Amino acid sequence: MELNTQTEKIWNEFGDKLQRFIASRVNDTSAEDILQDIFLKIHANVTYLKNTDKLESWVFQITRNAIIDHYRKKNRYHAALPDNLGEADEPATETAEQRVARSLKQMVHLLPEKYSEALLLTDYKGLSQVALAKHLNISVSGAKSRVQRARKLLKEMLLKCCHFEFDRRGTIIDYHPIVHCQCCEEKKQC
Repeated sequence: MELNTQTEKIWNEFGDKLQRFIASRVNDTSAEDILQDIFLKIHANVTYLKNTDKLESWVFQITRNAIIDHYRKKNRYHAALPDNLGEADEPATETAEQRVARSLKQMVHLLPEKYSEALLLTDYKGLSQVALAKHLNISVSGAKSRVQRARKLLKEMLLKCCHFEFDRRGTIIDYHPIVHCQCCEEKKQC
């Protein structure tokens, strides 16, 4: 199959689905631009895909990465410059654990909607898992499973982006980027 035909086939099969997926996660008008960037990446790399059975997961992984990149660029270009830019920096008193915790909420928004909603309502808004079940009209065990799955996904996301160092009690004492990520944005290391 010719490369242009492969890309066209992928466009026909996934274009609308990806457009909706992106639009549900990006709150501005850049969804179309992100979609075009994704298909440029697909077009450039489709010949490297060895297992065509994994085409859909490959396409969605590219899409998730593009959405993450979009938010990184947006945060980088819209960040306000501090008033004391020319002054000497004071030693930071904030712990590594506090820096990671501050960036977690932004990372929660990168989870699939049903998981991010579960974490936001329980861990950030203080809803009990029983109240979450009533709010979402699901069983209590379903709510508990959703929260556990969301926490697991968030942990996996963190472990993919950074190497963490813990003290003997399990407290984060430092972290180093494996890839460019949100928690490193807070530490300004990436």
